[in-house]
Amino acid sequence: MKNLQLLGLILVVVGSFLPLIHVPIIGNWNYWNVDHYLAIFCWIFCICALFSILNNRPKLVNTFAVFLLILFVFTLFAIKYQASSYFSFLPFKSWTNALAGTVKLQWGWLVEFLGALIMLFTKSKK
Repeated sequence: MKNLQLLGLILVVVGSFLPLIHVPIIGNWNYWNVDHYLAIFCWIFCICALFSILNNRPKLVNTFAVFLLILFVFTLFAIKYQASSYFSFLPFKSWTNALAGTVKLQWGWLVEFLGALIMLFTKSKK
C-alpha cells in the first residue's frame, strides 16, 4: 500500500502548485503566493511523510497526514480572515462582506485534501 500513500503524497505536493484561490484583478494564487511560510511547512510535512512511507512507519505517515489536514484548514480560515480584514477600512459592513466575497477558493484544494485523506486512510501491510 506504499503506492497509494505515495500517490496521496504526490497529490499534496502537486496540489500546492495548483490554483488555490482566485483574487480579482491579480489572478490565481498557489500555496507559495498565499503565504511562503505555510508553503514551506506543507513541503516539510511532505518530506517527513515521504521518509515515513519509505521507512514503513504507518503511524508517522498518519501523523503527518493529520498535520497536513490541520495546516490546510488553518490556511482556509486564514484566507477568509485576511480577505475580510483587508477591506475593513470601508465604512459599511455590507461593502466589506461583498468585496471579501470576491476572493474565491479554487479547485486545487480538492487535490490537497484528497491527497492528505488518501495518506491518512490507506492502511499499509506489515
